[in-house]
Amino acid sequence: MISWVLLVSLICVSGQVSSGPGDAVLPCGPQNLVLTSFGQVMMSSWEDTNVCFAVTETIIYELKVFIANRLVHQDELIVARDQIGSTHYWNWTSPWIFDCVSHSLRLSSRYKNHKGSQHLEQTLPGKESSRRPQVYPRDRVFQANSIGNFCCVLPPGHTFDSLSVGGYTGTNNDTVSIDNRTFFSSIRLTRPTVVGVNIICRATNQQGAVVQNGASAFIGYPPGDKDLQCETRDLQSVECHWNAGRDTHLRQKTKYKLLGSECKATAASQSRKCSQKDDISVGEKNWTLTAQNDLGTVDLFDQVDLRQRVHLFAPEEVRLLTINSRNVSLTWSWPVEHYNDLNITCQVNISDGGTSFLMETSDIGVNSAAVTELVPNWTYNVMVRCGTTEHFWKWSPWSSAITFHTETDVPDALDVWMQMRENKVIVHWKKPLDHQSHGLILNYTVTWRAMTEAAEENVITVPDTEDRVVLSVDTAHQYLITAKARNANGSSSPSIITTPAVHTDQTRLKTSRITGVNGGFHLSWSVSPVASCGYILDWCPTLGDGPFEWLKVTPQETEARIISGYLRDGLRYSLSISACTPAAPVLLERREGYVREEKLPDNLFAHHKWKQQDMSVVVSWDPVRLTEQSAFINGYVLYWSNQDSNVVYNVSTDHPEATSLTASDLKIGSYQFTVKAQTAVGESGSTSFTVSLNSPTDALVKMTTICLVSIFIALLLITLICCRHGARIKNKVCPPIPKPVVTDKWLTSQIFVLTIQANCP
Repeated sequence: MISWVLLVSLICVSGQVSSGPGDAVLPCGPQNLVLTSFGQVMMSSWEDTNVCFAVTETIIYELKVFIANRLVHQDELIVARDQIGSTHYWNWTSPWIFDCVSHSLRLSSRYKNHKGSQHLEQTLPGKESSRRPQVYPRDRVFQANSIGNFCCVLPPGHTFDSLSVGGYTGTNNDTVSIDNRTFFSSIRLTRPTVVGVNIICRATNQQGAVVQNGASAFIGYPPGDKDLQCETRDLQSVECHWNAGRDTHLRQKTKYKLLGSECKATAASQSRKCSQKDDISVGEKNWTLTAQNDLGTVDLFDQVDLRQRVHLFAPEEVRLLTINSRNVSLTWSWPVEHYNDLNITCQVNISDGGTSFLMETSDIGVNSAAVTELVPNWTYNVMVRCGTTEHFWKWSPWSSAITFHTETDVPDALDVWMQMRENKVIVHWKKPLDHQSHGLILNYTVTWRAMTEAAEENVITVPDTEDRVVLSVDTAHQYLITAKARNANGSSSPSIITTPAVHTDQTRLKTSRITGVNGGFHLSWSVSPVASCGYILDWCPTLGDGPFEWLKVTPQETEARIISGYLRDGLRYSLSISACTPAAPVLLERREGYVREEKLPDNLFAHHKWKQQDMSVVVSWDPVRLTEQSAFINGYVLYWSNQDSNVVYNVSTDHPEATSLTASDLKIGSYQFTVKAQTAVGESGSTSFTVSLNSPTDALVKMTTICLVSIFIALLLITLICCRHGARIKNKVCPPIPKPVVTDKWLTSQIFVLTIQANCP
């Protein structure tokens, strides 16, 4: 683009090329000159006169552009001999806006040194302003980050003030004037806008009032379409998909042509598609899509044989032919007749709302499938999609889903396990879930018999509300136990367990501690050679009749994560690991632990005792019941302090079975004692009490007095009994017993009196 300074210089240089007196005149020249403009481009076309056909050499056409009657550009167009007689074209981009100032084109010819007999001239006049300033161009579309040239044409007698962009951050260049009524400015339009921006011209009229007017400009991008892919859906037409790229921000939407024919693109987010009828049997072909808007054009290409890109429509009219308890058969139809001749692979999706699985079937025009391994008495949804087996391109969309419910059947085998206690076997089973019961469970049947010759089989029927039964048996023998669930269709296959003869291994087996992790237990164990059918892990509260649960794992697994909604913090659990064998299970390990240990409740040692031994105090307590242990007790600690001193002393033990601690080397006075249990979550179970410590002599006198008074009372009672008994026999009256006054002398006399009364009959 010619700079403003250069352009102004060109305008200032006016002149015309005139024929010299010695130049020869050539009758050959231009005719039918047509002058138009598009944007800022001057477009011209013309033809040769008939005389030009006699010219044997090249013809040179001279072109001169005048703006406001000043020469600003000149050029030449050379026409070769073989081009004479055709239409000639010449374009030129003006730095000015055609609406702002007039543009003229003068066309003449030259043959060697001979000038043409005439020249042609046409003008593109600028627009005038009558009462208000006029801004040009109007409603022009500009590319983002480009420079837009604008002009303001003032009415006569107006004084120019400014030319600017309203409500937009751009870069304004200096304003240049062509004359006192026409002003130009270049603005860098840095960003696109959803709506147009206003170019505003302000001026002052002859009365001194400010007047303004403006025009809109629209800023956007040329087409950015990409990633063209073409395919066929019906084997009779082509359907092309592509990415529209970034938003153009233009009012006028991008127009598309496929193979030169206009196509109406449908949009889904950034994806576009259009289709048209075409012969796809031609083999490989270059499919061309043209995208065009006011700022540019882009061509996309995809060279492909559409016979290898068949994208099927979804199957239609999917329906069930048969429904059984564990299998169904279904069929569908094709919306395109040609599909019946294709080798097609179809996927059938079967889901129950929580899980789903796929099965495939293939054939020429395949339109049916059999679905197996279904759950009886269960609701399913089924959909079908298909694709070509040879030259697979894409799966079709899924068909509409249909819903069906399978027939009922006998229940699945129960998951059974056991607990063994003194002469009792508790048989547990997990109540069948909906996908296991295959119908309403009516009851359960449990049978058992001793593993001895001619042993009688026992049978018990358990209501459907129960999930266990207690069998009173002699655990010195092995028992074969079976359990079955029954619904309206019959009974399940029997689940069999064998009890060990005695549980001597359990008494010998050492119990180890286990610590809970993240609301559960993590169990690991060593491989057992006897575990031919896996391992059984069970757990329940150590005390009480809490939920009994278990988990069965394969022989290859040696660890498991125990998680259950029944697990509680602060409650001790017993866990067992048993090996599954063809005969009775073998107990491998026992564990005890808490999911999470909690502090013991305060005043845990409420039933404590204490006694003074010389200048020591022995504090004892009852063993802490397991029901009160919300954590493992690792030991105990006894704190004491004299009420006249702030010094605290303590003594502790790390024996959980301990029931006493001794505070030694005490002095006479009052002491505050506190007993606590030591656990993994800290000291807890705090119990406090006060003890007054006396001297050992005071304690001896007190004990002696207590002993003497006890002896006196005992002898007195014996005397009374003897005296009353003798009086009844011989009607003799015993001498009256004086009222005792407890003194040291009195005790001596009473011993003498009792000795005499001992002879009383």
